[in-house]
Amino acid sequence: MRRIWLIFSQAVTVSVAVLFVVATLKPEWLTRPPGLIMPEVVPILTAPAEAATAAGRGHAEAARRASPAVVSILASKAPQRNPHAGDPWFRFFFGEGDEDAQRQRGLGSGVLVSPAGYLLTNNHVIDGADEIEVKLSDGRSAQATVVGTDLDTDLALLKINLDRLPAITLAPAASLQVGDVVLAIGNPFGVGQTVTSGIVSALGRSQLGLSTFESFIQTDAAINPGNSGGALVDANGLLVGINTAIFSRSGGNLGIGFAIPVDVARQVMEGLIQTGQVTRGWIGVEPRDLNPEIAEMLRLPVRSGVLITGVLRGGPAAKAGVQPGDVVLKVGPSAVANTAELLSAVSALAPESKVQLSLQRGQQSIERTLVVAQRPAARREPAN
Repeated sequence: MRRIWLIFSQAVTVSVAVLFVVATLKPEWLTRPPGLIMPEVVPILTAPAEAATAAGRGHAEAARRASPAVVSILASKAPQRNPHAGDPWFRFFFGEGDEDAQRQRGLGSGVLVSPAGYLLTNNHVIDGADEIEVKLSDGRSAQATVVGTDLDTDLALLKINLDRLPAITLAPAASLQVGDVVLAIGNPFGVGQTVTSGIVSALGRSQLGLSTFESFIQTDAAINPGNSGGALVDANGLLVGINTAIFSRSGGNLGIGFAIPVDVARQVMEGLIQTGQVTRGWIGVEPRDLNPEIAEMLRLPVRSGVLITGVLRGGPAAKAGVQPGDVVLKVGPSAVANTAELLSAVSALAPESKVQLSLQRGQQSIERTLVVAQRPAARREPAN
């Protein structure tokens, strides 16, 4: 014990001596530098882990539900065969050529709408392709066959043969409103599945020149090349539309995208599955929107409706006595104010059914009853 006490006393003595020397020769070593500020302890409020997770999730649940049903589509077609390809001298000078390297390939998206393997996409995504490969988000891939196409709406129905396929749930018709939050899911620029968000900017957009029947959903959710055929879903992950086009001056997204409404897509899908075609009514007229200027020029008492500029000879309208210059005001009980509404109302009619047209002919209001025919299938424009 005495030895330990001596060691302790010696250590204290040495420490005091060192402190005395430092205080005498280097007193600044014992003072805090003026630039040194001791850190302040600031209280921070932190939410519980489960609350933070819920707040940061946003639309993750909707994306989680819908994303597995959105697929990537690689459509390819062989180049046109050179008529001289069989000539041995041609092959000698120009070679055999690698046909696989020359295949034209296009990227797009699609949406699985049935566990049986049916999927919707845009017709322009697979148009002219002789090979269509579908890649799922879980890494699987399969070759797809074309069940049918509908040029009037730019929709195509494909089928793949795989098990355990995730199918999206379709939203009820007319459930969407302007201002609703929507997500666009697809494969833009081939970078892989991508989710973007926005709102519904407008409904019933028409006269865009994109297809015959136009009643598009407009959204500011980013839609870029490769998104065509992908899903537009609501905040619950339900399918409300098929992304189809963008308005752009540069080819990139400008915040104006268009999607085909889910009720139109459902009608096309059911028609293609059941009969291989979409059955629509047709009356054989060439319509044009009636504007106030034309109405004034023709001295008509109405300012809205659809002006008939041509009537097909022998068609349903011609047989019923409809004439060029007539203005269609109603199709059955439904009023029509523009060409899009007339096409929609007529196409919803069953072939061989009868319908009454309310017309304005000059200063006279007249009625004509006609027998609806089936709309002829749209024809492809010949390639240049």
